[in-house]
Amino acid sequence: MIQNTIFNNTEIAFALKSDSELERAYFLFKMISIEPLVRIGTAATNFAIKAKLPVEGLIRATVFDHFCGGVNEENCLPVIDKMYEKGVSSVLDYSVEGKENETEFDAALRITLKIINFAEERKSIPIAVFKPSGFGRISLFEKMGNGTTLNAKEAEEWGRVKNRFETVCKAAKNRDVSLLIDAEESWMQNAADNLITDLMRKYNTEKPVVFNTLQMYRHDRLNFLKEQHAIAKAEGFYLGYKLVRGAYMEKENERAEKLGYPTPICESKQATDQNFNAAVTYMLDHLDEMSLFNGTHNENSSYLLMELMKEKGIANSDKRVWFGQLYGMSDHISFNLSHLGYNVAKYVPFGPVKDVMPYLIRRAEENTSVAGQTGRELNLLSIEKKRRKKL
Repeated sequence: MIQNTIFNNTEIAFALKSDSELERAYFLFKMISIEPLVRIGTAATNFAIKAKLPVEGLIRATVFDHFCGGVNEENCLPVIDKMYEKGVSSVLDYSVEGKENETEFDAALRITLKIINFAEERKSIPIAVFKPSGFGRISLFEKMGNGTTLNAKEAEEWGRVKNRFETVCKAAKNRDVSLLIDAEESWMQNAADNLITDLMRKYNTEKPVVFNTLQMYRHDRLNFLKEQHAIAKAEGFYLGYKLVRGAYMEKENERAEKLGYPTPICESKQATDQNFNAAVTYMLDHLDEMSLFNGTHNENSSYLLMELMKEKGIANSDKRVWFGQLYGMSDHISFNLSHLGYNVAKYVPFGPVKDVMPYLIRRAEENTSVAGQTGRELNLLSIEKKRRKKL
């Protein structure tokens, strides 16, 4: 049995943080733990940015620098290099959200291709990522997923979306870089899933290159994984999946209630945890035919994967299994795992400060709503502060 004290080593977890960075992290998580403060702060920040008030410097020095690598790829390199010295790789994530026009979609394509080129040149960046909504309108994905007939203009637009997906997947295959494609709202996901399966069929012929993402707070995702596995086995291609719990629960439940359809979300946190762990177990049972990127801040799910790897004689460094966390969060998981020789990658968001704000606000809201997580971060930061004072 793997000891469940592995993640308590704060000296390893926070080795890269200076005393002032440790204090800043403690302050931020303390603020995030107070729900009314997050709501007020979110409203005030949105207002300040829309009113073009000079707040970027303050945001940059606090929440942005804690949760983001920089404003562009080059800007992120000091962070990336520093983490890689401790064995933690990076996934550069262009975290600009909510764009709606072709110029911006083409810009996201160029940046994603640049990240893939970056990744080919650096061992510290073995994986690239993009969001489907970075390459096309959510409402267009929704129409495609519903089977709605597109008019001529929309059909042409969908052709451009497919071409952007194809371009990045081809580049990833040619440069031998794994490519994660994030999951988003359920109402746009069917079209993304169909498109990604076609790309896996085409590019995952020798090994997984293209990875889809399964949000396991959806009760249908375990069956989807098994159905995809049957298709891949029958047609002779590999599967790649990033497993996450999910990030749009409130939005999903509100929409389902408003439009009068059953929510796609599991009935409880416990059901989500069981679903997630069942998917981890299933993928480990079929590792010869698929690869797993375990995107979680949940310690129990991390221990489960470690335990299963040990039971099955899978080496800690086996490239078919990755653990992933977000930059600025769960360092106690990331750095302690890398210390033990597991493959670990941090998602490192980047982009212009004002454009990354929706991402940062979601991070703050998630930390507020996930029971116990912020408290765990605060407790570990506090232990490390005390440990350093004794030195």
